[in-house]
Amino acid sequence: MADFKNVAPLEDFDWEAYASGDSNTGASREAQEEAYAGSLNKVNDHDVVDGTVIAINKREVVVNIGYKSDGIIPTSEFRYNPELKVGDSVEVYIENQEDKKGQLVLSHKKARASRSWDRVNQALENEEIIKGFVKCRTKGGMIVDVFGIEAFLPGSQIDVKPIRDYDIFVGKTMEFKIVKINQEYKNVVVSHKALIEAELEQQKKEIISKLEKGQVLEGTVKNITSYGVFIDLGGVDGLIHITDLSWGRVSDPKEVVELDQKINVVILDFDNEKKRIALGLKQLTPHPWDALDANLKVGDHVTGKVVVMADYGAFIEIAPGVEGLIHVSEMSWSQHLRSAQDFMKVGDDVEAVILTLDREERKMSLGIKQLKDDPWETIEEKYPVGSKHVAKVRNFTNFGVFVEIEEGVDGLIHISDLSWTKKIKHPSEFTQIGAQIDVNVLEIDKNNRRLSLGHKQLEENPWDVFETIFTQDSVHEGTITEMLDKGAVIQLEYGVEGFATPKHLVKEDGSQAQLNEKLEFKVIEFNKESKRIILSHSRIFEDVQRAEAREAKKASRQNAPKRQKEEAPVIQNQAASTTLGDLDALAALKAKMQKGE
Repeated sequence: MADFKNVAPLEDFDWEAYASGDSNTGASREAQEEAYAGSLNKVNDHDVVDGTVIAINKREVVVNIGYKSDGIIPTSEFRYNPELKVGDSVEVYIENQEDKKGQLVLSHKKARASRSWDRVNQALENEEIIKGFVKCRTKGGMIVDVFGIEAFLPGSQIDVKPIRDYDIFVGKTMEFKIVKINQEYKNVVVSHKALIEAELEQQKKEIISKLEKGQVLEGTVKNITSYGVFIDLGGVDGLIHITDLSWGRVSDPKEVVELDQKINVVILDFDNEKKRIALGLKQLTPHPWDALDANLKVGDHVTGKVVVMADYGAFIEIAPGVEGLIHVSEMSWSQHLRSAQDFMKVGDDVEAVILTLDREERKMSLGIKQLKDDPWETIEEKYPVGSKHVAKVRNFTNFGVFVEIEEGVDGLIHISDLSWTKKIKHPSEFTQIGAQIDVNVLEIDKNNRRLSLGHKQLEENPWDVFETIFTQDSVHEGTITEMLDKGAVIQLEYGVEGFATPKHLVKEDGSQAQLNEKLEFKVIEFNKESKRIILSHSRIFEDVQRAEAREAKKASRQNAPKRQKEEAPVIQNQAASTTLGDLDALAALKAKMQKGE
């Protein structure tokens, strides 16, 4: 055992320091503290420093920055870098050197943000390829975490081919190039497509350099538009225009191909400078006109489907890629042309007759009216002059009514041939489109395919009777039905109308006749040819007054000669006596002058 009895205290032992709890190390406390502090990094709050990853788990990353304690950072701040491992150097932001628990508080996210704009601008300037974490979808594209900044990735910049499902990129770390920065609004736009295009550009040059017109290649349907289909030829795209998909008409390219389908195509043309390649699909099959029945000729009947409608006609597909035109003039024997839509519509199955056939030009004209006999060949037998028929009103003009007796047989009823008695200003006053009307054939013009028709001729001409009733100076009762600037229309008996000018509408008291007023009128003119009756109300009392004036004048004339006979002798005697007296006085005066008195 040790000899404790001979133990002696140290002469220089500092019992006061021991009592206060300080150990005796041979150095002062200040010196010890300085030595310890020298072994650690000097850090300040809000500094950005580099640290080393010393541990990683699902929730936290432990980082050592050479401080007296290690910092713990949530793993979520490293989502953009899934390849993070122990030993990697990372930049951290010192939020607090020591929290309430004595823990060093660090943030990798804030560290990246503090240096992000410098890095972003540097990456744009140097055209660097950077990594970013796709956080989520947004309108028109994706949100990407780049150096702690939320950058925008447009949908068109994700890939060289259209993206149908954006969600597959969420949560992925991808490489990008910064293509645009708005310093004022702190907006950053990145592109992944630019990286792919750079890789493909060289491939395109190599592929295009080997292309030849007429070359058949295999490609994949990349995109389908309304005007055509884009084909991926292995790094370079070509376009099949909708007209080059099939020899037949194609309304939608999806009828022929589908996305991701592998098809053979033929090169029709290409442009080395613009990198455009025109492709064809239908050119891989023979033209349908070459396979058309050699025995087919003009006059043969064919059947087909209406594929296109136009005002001037309809295109009929009698075989895939073989079409014929039925002009509207070949749809009906009628000279009054209508729209082709009146006869057929797209999708209708029709039978037609071949009118012309040009195999070299690959053109064919068809007709459907030829399936029926031309009604004008026997028009005089079927519709002789004077015959009566029922027609359908088709159209109006200011001068008459166009009617159809049967398909292909049209005629015109002149407005003057609608009624014997009514003054019709427009045919719409008499009938309406689509209505049935009885007609009488007045004239046939076979060469010009025209019929002159009448409606009033179905009845006897009442003006033959009116001529005996409405004689000149006869008086009839009438009602004013219409007032015009030049006069008034008067409704007379038997449904006939007459006309009176304003001066003939003056009543006996000097007032003017009014609308709907019933008065007596005198016929002052009757014209059978023009079917015109001129009336006057004022003539009734004016003629009476004139008659009375004439009678008075006549009577005065009869009394005037008697008075003249009675007064004449007196005048003559007076004249005679005066004349004789004057002569005697003159004779006496003459005798005195001769005697010298």
